Amino acid sequence: MSKFDAAYGLPGLIFFAALLAVSPVSAATQQNPAPPSADKPPAPVPDASQASPAQPSGQPAATSPPAGSDASDSPPLRYLTTAPPPTPEQIGDSMYVRQRYQAAIAAYSKADPITPAIWNKMGIAYQMMFAVKDAIRCYNTSLKLDPRNSQVMNNLATIYDSQKQFGQAEKLYRKALKMDPKSALIHRNLGSNLMAQHKYKKGAESYRAALAIDPQVFNTHTGASVQNPASAQDRGALHYYMAKGCVNAGNPECAIQNLRLALNEGFTNARKIATDESFASIRELPGFQQLIASQTAQ
Repeated sequence: MSKFDAAYGLPGLIFFAALLAVSPVSAATQQNPAPPSADKPPAPVPDASQASPAQPSGQPAATSPPAGSDASDSPPLRYLTTAPPPTPEQIGDSMYVRQRYQAAIAAYSKADPITPAIWNKMGIAYQMMFAVKDAIRCYNTSLKLDPRNSQVMNNLATIYDSQKQFGQAEKLYRKALKMDPKSALIHRNLGSNLMAQHKYKKGAESYRAALAIDPQVFNTHTGASVQNPASAQDRGALHYYMAKGCVNAGNPECAIQNLRLALNEGFTNARKIATDESFASIRELPGFQQLIASQTAQ
């Protein structure tokens, strides 16, 4: 959770319902200009020259004397200084935003020094190209230089999730949450990880924690996140428990949407939903009643 929001799909991912995000990263501000919690995609890089359309880039722009005045009476010409050239990191960010990931990596690699944040961005770019081994190498290098970076831990965990190494991913998510307990994205990813392990109640708890921090966490695509679980049963469970979390967060539209998806996956039925006390507060809403009626009529 943004394309860092971006939607990032890797084969075999525990796939979660909103992306669900394709942007694995967050080359965030400061440490990641914007993706992994990588929480946001890198911000666009402004034109370095700042030259006007009529003025060739790199040339100083001179001021002109006022109309009708004698040039000899005018003050000396003043020149505008040009902006410094972009750094390798800025060029890399610009290439990443344009989805030119190989060019972004080439630019990042020219930075001196290559900081932990840049190693993270390189990992994100590799992850976007499904170059898993190189992504892991970059994330591990970043963590070696900055062992307490929760965003990089989250990114690395999403790769382990994509390889169905759920236990290793879970450990990283939990370690990341110790560093950053207020990250809605990491709570969300941990929830999807637990759902994939059929730990539905614990997964639901993580979803509730994510929604309590950010009620829109399932609607945004920022940061590296995991996608929907592979089986229909897992996807149905994910949506059913997400619906409960949405009710608790005061988002009935989100709840009804996820209940519809849970029904479509065959995880539950209209009668069970209608009698589930978790949805008592939204039973009188037209959308909820229409959902139940449409299923009962079938």
